[in-house]
Amino acid sequence: MALETNRVAPASTGMALVLLLVGAASASAQTSATLNSGESVYRAACAACHGPDGRGAPQLTVGFDVALPDFTDCSFNSREPAADWFAISHDGGPVRAFDARMPAFGQALTAAQIEMAVARIKRFCDDPSWPAGELNLPRALITEKAFPEDEAVLSTTVASGTFVNEFLYERRIGARTQYEVKVPVAVHEGDSGWRRGLGDVAVAMKHAFHHSLQRGRIFAGAAEILLPTGKENEGLGRGVTVFEPFAAFGQMLPADGFIQAQIGFEIPFAEDHANEFFWRGVVGKSFVQGEFGRTWSPMIELLGAKELADGESVLWDVVPQVQVTLSKRQHIMINVGVRVPVNERDSRRAQVLTYFLWDWFDGGLFDGWR
Repeated sequence: MALETNRVAPASTGMALVLLLVGAASASAQTSATLNSGESVYRAACAACHGPDGRGAPQLTVGFDVALPDFTDCSFNSREPAADWFAISHDGGPVRAFDARMPAFGQALTAAQIEMAVARIKRFCDDPSWPAGELNLPRALITEKAFPEDEAVLSTTVASGTFVNEFLYERRIGARTQYEVKVPVAVHEGDSGWRRGLGDVAVAMKHAFHHSLQRGRIFAGAAEILLPTGKENEGLGRGVTVFEPFAAFGQMLPADGFIQAQIGFEIPFAEDHANEFFWRGVVGKSFVQGEFGRTWSPMIELLGAKELADGESVLWDVVPQVQVTLSKRQHIMINVGVRVPVNERDSRRAQVLTYFLWDWFDGGLFDGWR
């Protein structure tokens, strides 16, 4: 299965066409009884281009200059769920906006045989420390994920008298660790008119301490520092450094359902600011449009927070929302929702929340659309 990582111009003709078709022809010529294991299907359908060791056949052998992936590279192999590998293997590269020279095997192989081949390809990554892509659950608007990411996210919060854009950059370090930087730009209506400027910048580190595809779960710990870069007297910041340790958990459910949870503390570095304990949870389910089309993930979050001071009550919010993938490669997506206060509604207003997410490891911002 000639899964490709990018789209480039062809280098040669006849040899390329022969090798592109040899896998499908070889698979069609063999009986179902012969192709009864992932190894046998891989050798019949995939090895001509990807090599028996999964590292990719040499360019002189395949006859074209498309960069074939190295299946033994766990950073590449582990990130995407098996369902995406199945889609490309079944319908060919164009189903995810990859090169058309990745042939479709949906007519030559049964669904079970393709699944066996994908499972074999996944085993080329022999380092168990890399979390499986299935554990990369849909991102909620508020609740932090446990899965380490390479993403850029532009989120917007709109409420009465406040408009905040926040740019988030996340970068993965090795198998389980991620760092991130958040830069908010706020517009706030004060007594003397509108104020706009930089909000409180945050930096964070996250590490996935445990993951199990068999049990469908992942657990991570993280720590964030919120810096007082915004002007408190203009309503653009809190005016104090805040340390925020938290834990995040994700659990796959049957039929593409999922739950995620986050608990943590906000600890201001100032005596006149109270510490706060917060807890967040989200439950949702993903639906695929057609066989391999867009993925829709409606979710609902329940948020709770309590300042650790005498007389302070628990604040509750609910956030219905829906995430949808936009690009064929499913690396560009949006989420839209509303944060609705459950209690103390006289002093708190509903907020409209949205984000635009780019999983930049999977391709450029303008790649993967058609």
